[in-house]
Amino acid sequence: MVHTGGMPGAALVRPSLAVLVALALTGCSGGGDDTPGPQEPALALAAALDGGLQDGEMDGLAFVDSSVTDVEADWSDTTEGLGDLVPTVAVSGVAETEDEPVEGVETAAATLDWSWDVAGKPWTYTTTVPMRLPETDDAGSGTWELQWSRTVVEPSLREATTLALTPVAARRGEVLGGDGEALVTDRLVTRVGIDRTQVPAARAAASARALAALVDVAPGPYAERVEEAGDAAFVEALVLRTEDVPPPVGPGVAEIDGARLISDRLPLAPTREFAAPILGTVGEVTAEMVEEDPEAYAPGDVAGLSGLQARYDDVLRGTDGAVLSAVAPDGRERRLVRVADQDGDPLRTTLDEDLQLLAEEVLADVGPASALVALRPSDGAVLAAASGPGAEGLNVATYGQYAPGSTFKIVSSLALLRGGLTPTSTVPCTPTVTVDGRVFENYDDYPAGSLGRVPLRTAVAQSCNTAMIAERDRAGADGVATAAAALGLGVDRDLGFPSYFGQVGTPGSETGRAATMIGQGEVLASPMAMAAVVGSVQQGARVTPRLLPDVEVDTDAGDEQPLTSTEAEQLRGMLRAVVTEGSGSSLADLSGPPVIAKTGTAEFEDGGELRTRAWMVAAQGDLAVAVLVAEGSSGSGTAGPLLEAFLRTAG
Repeated sequence: MVHTGGMPGAALVRPSLAVLVALALTGCSGGGDDTPGPQEPALALAAALDGGLQDGEMDGLAFVDSSVTDVEADWSDTTEGLGDLVPTVAVSGVAETEDEPVEGVETAAATLDWSWDVAGKPWTYTTTVPMRLPETDDAGSGTWELQWSRTVVEPSLREATTLALTPVAARRGEVLGGDGEALVTDRLVTRVGIDRTQVPAARAAASARALAALVDVAPGPYAERVEEAGDAAFVEALVLRTEDVPPPVGPGVAEIDGARLISDRLPLAPTREFAAPILGTVGEVTAEMVEEDPEAYAPGDVAGLSGLQARYDDVLRGTDGAVLSAVAPDGRERRLVRVADQDGDPLRTTLDEDLQLLAEEVLADVGPASALVALRPSDGAVLAAASGPGAEGLNVATYGQYAPGSTFKIVSSLALLRGGLTPTSTVPCTPTVTVDGRVFENYDDYPAGSLGRVPLRTAVAQSCNTAMIAERDRAGADGVATAAAALGLGVDRDLGFPSYFGQVGTPGSETGRAATMIGQGEVLASPMAMAAVVGSVQQGARVTPRLLPDVEVDTDAGDEQPLTSTEAEQLRGMLRAVVTEGSGSSLADLSGPPVIAKTGTAEFEDGGELRTRAWMVAAQGDLAVAVLVAEGSSGSGTAGPLLEAFLRTAG
């Protein structure tokens, strides 16, 4: 596009490509032999505009009827609405014009190639800069002058018309549940803050303190932020789900100068607690994020800050668009370029909304750290993964690392079956057993009638520690670790989300081997891993948990000696005995398919005091569940009622 305005009476003719190239290479000159050609100021102008005009970059240039200061001010006024957007500018040619309206005054035209990166898409065009060389003196000291106007910036601009960039935010991809319905989607929120346009500067701090007291945020820091904000800023105190705004807030805000409630939408889960440690949060990017990845993030961007929202941010957040417009003095806008936004892609999960809400309800009143994980043994789908309020935001459900205690006897039993025992084989369940000077005993109130030589089935049902320890040699050096791997424990793999599969290892001492048989010592597991263990028994094959169905997982890793159908049947029989005659009797009357279960406690020391972890795992039909309470009285007494409440309602 060629601009023909500028100097009165000037007639500019766009030269041929050959002429432009020649002039760009060899230049043209007027006046005396010492007068620089017009390409020098043209190149200097382009260099100054390239990357955005900075103070002093036009020094040395001459303009027709304008000073450098005037031109710099006009550029600033024209492009202020573009924010940080800057152009790439280059000279594609300079040519003298054929007609000279005033004798002794030479004229020329420079063609500038412009390119702007608008939301990742190049917007390109050309403009023309008229130039003139007034009559020189005998010494040939004339200077080429550039004719500045807003058409130099964009060829369709008129005087007083400016450029403005309006971002168009992409809609963030939803997080979906196992049924394909949205779990995390745009939901109504209320932003509470101070609108600086509605309160005099002298009273802004007082209003901020009053609002901070109303909504229970730190008054000092908030007042400081309000004072430092611009006169047109809205300074947010906090954001609440609209349904969670306390009744006093509305009337209270109305009484504070400048305080406002603004409705908005944010990607949120059904409740504040809903799988929060796993799903994560979305918010304004931090300074650290911008510093680490300036190409992906800029101040003010909204992105995933934790959990799946952060890990899959590049999938979920999509690509923002933008509209670049010419804005007339009366505010009317004329669109010059539009780049469409591209919504983020959804992230599919296997979570069941009803079961997740139920799991969180079950744990709602548990004081210590706790977790409940439910999965579907037939395909490993994680249906619920809840961490209780005592976890203080940590992901205990899938990443907690705790000694599993007697729930690990599922693994030990498999190792003993492989060592030659059967469920009916008798084993010594003594009150105590001593290993290298260390005394191991059964839990308090162990039934006396189950002591002595008892079937392995009874030892498992009653959770006899001493029997498991006494038979440890049958498991062999690596038998317990191999059995654990067959049930999904201790084999690390990337599931696409934070997950801990536990550890077993090979103890280096007899006391270590003894502790391993009862799920203590160096044995660790997460609730998710223990749900997979009991789920594997129920399924008759190793179950690999799956939360993200689109993430490929190596399900064969570490499966050196897979669980056989006979072993699974034997284990199910022993775990059924836990329900019919052992510590899981509270589940015996559940309607539906028979329930298998195992309770467990694991001792740990805290401040010189001996405390216990409380566990229970169970499976019914195509549902496997693990419950952990990090500190409780016993598996049956603390974790058992929680698991029972979940199964009774889930069924």
